[in-house]
Amino acid sequence: MLYPLIRNTLFLLPPETAHKVSMQGLHIAAALPFGKQILAGNFQYKGNDLSKELFGLQFPNPVGLGAGFDKNAEHLDVLELLGFGFVEIGTVTPKAQAGNPTQRLFRLPSQKALINRMGFNNDGVDRIAKRLYMRKEKTNSTLIVGGNIGKNKVTENSDAWKDYCINFKGLEEVVDYFVVNVSSPNTPGLRELQEKESLRKIFSELQNINKNNKPILLKIAPDLATAALDDIIALTQEVKIDGLVSSNTTLDRSLLNAENMEKANSIGAGGLSGQPILEKSNQVLTYLHNGIGNRLPIIASGGIFKGEDAQAKMDAGASLVQIWTGFIYEGPSIVKNICQHLSSHNN
Repeated sequence: MLYPLIRNTLFLLPPETAHKVSMQGLHIAAALPFGKQILAGNFQYKGNDLSKELFGLQFPNPVGLGAGFDKNAEHLDVLELLGFGFVEIGTVTPKAQAGNPTQRLFRLPSQKALINRMGFNNDGVDRIAKRLYMRKEKTNSTLIVGGNIGKNKVTENSDAWKDYCINFKGLEEVVDYFVVNVSSPNTPGLRELQEKESLRKIFSELQNINKNNKPILLKIAPDLATAALDDIIALTQEVKIDGLVSSNTTLDRSLLNAENMEKANSIGAGGLSGQPILEKSNQVLTYLHNGIGNRLPIIASGGIFKGEDAQAKMDAGASLVQIWTGFIYEGPSIVKNICQHLSSHNN
């Protein structure tokens, strides 16, 4: 029960500062004598009953960390100690970019929510790939790492496929699977790439250079109209898409209560995540699963804070789940708690 006190202290800091401080704290803890053993002992789920194979990869458990938390692949070792079954880095772009001006990350604690307009801030594919190569050389880690890839802000949508191919080539040897991110609301025009023809071009070009059959998934927004979801379902039968990630943050402010609606209006642009989007994301997940069936795996995200939330995603057709905002509010025990619930529910 220590984490609520730590969280309340961290919440006195600006969100991005709190993120840096908390991750530095974990690195320091891991570097102490027996630090790694203590972290792993407290936070890792030790059972193997939740292990599953997907995309030719063996996931030790189905609870992953979504993209945007470890944008530059700097924290994989400590995140592995916290028991994540997989971690998605990025979003990575070909060239480094600073993202949108700060402040760009905001808390709505009364509804356990966040609003972000980060804007794909990252070190660029070359530096991130080098960091991953170095980690691979010095560790025998079995952590499954996904590469979430996007386009640079200055790249025209007509050339976006080139950026995705650059990212793919740069990361191909150091990540286990890829996620094409065309659903962030924080890069102008990006969501237009969710249209069928744009997606066909991106995935066709990626599969042309995918000589080693790396799994390539598509991440979608929860705000798509039914017709657009139908297009994506149809597209999965026309081009090789290995799975879906459903879903990204939402622009829908109607999910907030009156107090937070007022706060959100003063904050301005950005994607909403956390508890308010659980039901909306589940509705999209259910629709996609009904259209695709078991033909393609779906990684589900959106509003997962406890085991019941993750189980609801699984019941709606998800093969794996990802947390992000829940990690901020619930703390490092969240993976173990979710895994224990999934294990007891399935046995």
